[in-house]
Amino acid sequence: MRILSLTSRKDLRNSLQDINVDAYGIKIMLPKAQHRLLKINSLSNVSANILKQEMLSLGGDAALAREALTGKIKKTDCLVMGSIAQLSRLRDKLNRQPFGLSKLARDLSLTLKNYQKDNFQLKAGKYRLNLGSRSHIMGIVNVTADSFSGDGLLHLQKDEIIEYAIRLAKEGADIIDVGGESTRPGAKRVSLKDEASRVIPVIKALVKKINTPISVDTYKPEIAKMALDCGASIVNDVSGLRNSKMVKVVSRYKAGVVIMHMLKEPRSMQNNPNYNSLIDDISGYLKSAIARAETSGIDSGSIIIDPGIGFGKTLGHNLEILKRLAEFKSLGKPILVGVSRKSFIGKILNAGPEKRIFGTVASCVNARINGADILRVHDVKAIREALMVADNIKR
Repeated sequence: MRILSLTSRKDLRNSLQDINVDAYGIKIMLPKAQHRLLKINSLSNVSANILKQEMLSLGGDAALAREALTGKIKKTDCLVMGSIAQLSRLRDKLNRQPFGLSKLARDLSLTLKNYQKDNFQLKAGKYRLNLGSRSHIMGIVNVTADSFSGDGLLHLQKDEIIEYAIRLAKEGADIIDVGGESTRPGAKRVSLKDEASRVIPVIKALVKKINTPISVDTYKPEIAKMALDCGASIVNDVSGLRNSKMVKVVSRYKAGVVIMHMLKEPRSMQNNPNYNSLIDDISGYLKSAIARAETSGIDSGSIIIDPGIGFGKTLGHNLEILKRLAEFKSLGKPILVGVSRKSFIGKILNAGPEKRIFGTVASCVNARINGADILRVHDVKAIREALMVADNIKR
């Protein structure tokens, strides 16, 4: 006798097939074998009590605040516990209920669908990337003088920077991310003119030499426009599309976009970062940014989300994000994670940026197992090999 550690639909199906369960039986039992813990924020007291009773009638349960059961408070968060089969039946029951529960049923249906989605076709200009079947790597090209990781390439000649980027593509980078302004804590701002002089010549040259999507790492719509005009396909916006002009640029060029969560801005983001509820706060911001992007004309299939490791987060915050990364799958978008050489690894290992490669490998593998689709890294070859093994285990 043993307890199985199977979580994916495919693994559960294989386990049922291994003991020769009838095909119809597998179809019936598979949703019963998949369990979910669903959090619903700020539900009305009345709706929460109805929800709990419906889940109990289905053999599941829902945890509410004590005061919600006695009627002392008007709203409560809920933790709903049940199998996919029970949650699907709950959805059908809620559809017939008043007090806004029919809307909750629609949200439940969308959340379950999003969470189980594991293959995305990313639309980025002329490129289409099939994410999910394997890890994808974004190779970092920092044309800066003050990168936190010590990899700033501004001291090199343009041809040397181009060769460096080409090497990353040959080593297995699926996307090349070119940036001209450091966003490390306390970094100085770079003028439009200086940032353009750093990244635009590199992007112009690269698009002629490699058939790999080029991403521009910038929060400035003017730089994004210039880069897209030169052949870039993706905008990696650390400010999370806070600038409405950036939204218009991405929409107009039909570019891919990375929406990242950052607390405050680079110069102040590490000044005592605090959250009401870390994962809720980040998810809430990303959900709003996605809605803003889609209603402004950005294609739903062109959006990538990034929880922003190290951007206004403590060591504990970063570890919690990586541990609970799969929760962001509920947003229904491919997930990008950037952990490469970051300070949280240095704090754990007591090591400088140049000695964080093994910590980076461990972080990337864990991120992939927990739901990351794209890993943004400096050391492409090492991470590619580690992720190839992780992908094979995952499959």
